[in-house]
Amino acid sequence: MTHGHKHHNHSHAPVTFSRAFAIGTVLNLGFVIVEATYGYLAHSLALFADAGHNLSDVLGLLLAWGASTLSRRPPSHRYTYGLRASSILAALVNSIILLLSMGAIAWEAIRRFNDSVPVAGGTIIGIAMVGIIINTITALMFMSGSKNDLNIRGAFLHMAADALVSLGVVVAGIAILITQWVWLDSLVSLVLVAVVVFGTWHLLKDSVNLALDAVPTGIEPRAVKNFLIERPGVLKIHDLHIWAISTTETALTVHLVMPGGYPGDAFLWEVCQELEHHFGIKHSTLQVEIGDTAYPCALEPDHVV
Repeated sequence: MTHGHKHHNHSHAPVTFSRAFAIGTVLNLGFVIVEATYGYLAHSLALFADAGHNLSDVLGLLLAWGASTLSRRPPSHRYTYGLRASSILAALVNSIILLLSMGAIAWEAIRRFNDSVPVAGGTIIGIAMVGIIINTITALMFMSGSKNDLNIRGAFLHMAADALVSLGVVVAGIAILITQWVWLDSLVSLVLVAVVVFGTWHLLKDSVNLALDAVPTGIEPRAVKNFLIERPGVLKIHDLHIWAISTTETALTVHLVMPGGYPGDAFLWEVCQELEHHFGIKHSTLQVEIGDTAYPCALEPDHVV
């Protein structure tokens, strides 16, 4: 049997983005503390909910920053893929903690519908406007790299979306000042919780799938299989596996049955190039077999892993 490998120089965020991560983390962490404090003083669950959401920003930034840093660490004898999968574990833990905290806020919001507490609408507006400014500034720092780096794009989209969430808090504060309906604070809290849970649920689902070595979202296994079978000289394939090495890198292994024998390094190189180009699979390992029935591959049956 012959194995074909493709080696890559994995690309990472430019060094300048480390500064963006640092500034964004400090700004958002400071804002979380300020927002939670004023939420307590103003008796505003909306501010508490938004503070929880912005805490997810800090964790998200730290996750992206940590993943960018860890991905540069070379493989070791014990960790042959390096520590790339740590970003998957961080996303999983982050999503679980955030869902639990949002559940607590939702419970308190429901309780306050029947026991409303006066809310300082002006404070809500002022703090949330600061949130709009901070989230917008942070998003702009990642804008230049959002087109070519999925990790940076995630940070950019998260910050941009949070600027819109803070805008919703401003609207709630204005409505309370005009109507004096303090229950609007609880209502906005529940809406913000729903927004956070919706986004976090997708994060939880995706991180669990990646932790279980599922095929990453955006890659259709059947299309990959058809592509490989259509390569010249390939009679059939088996033992196809596609999984995530990290939140940004995908790997593939497969057995190619080629009765004509080993096709040469150029063939393997071309297949790996096309797998990366068409499917974004950067780390491919191809095993070539001639299909000798006297020595059947034990991994050929679909139910065998």
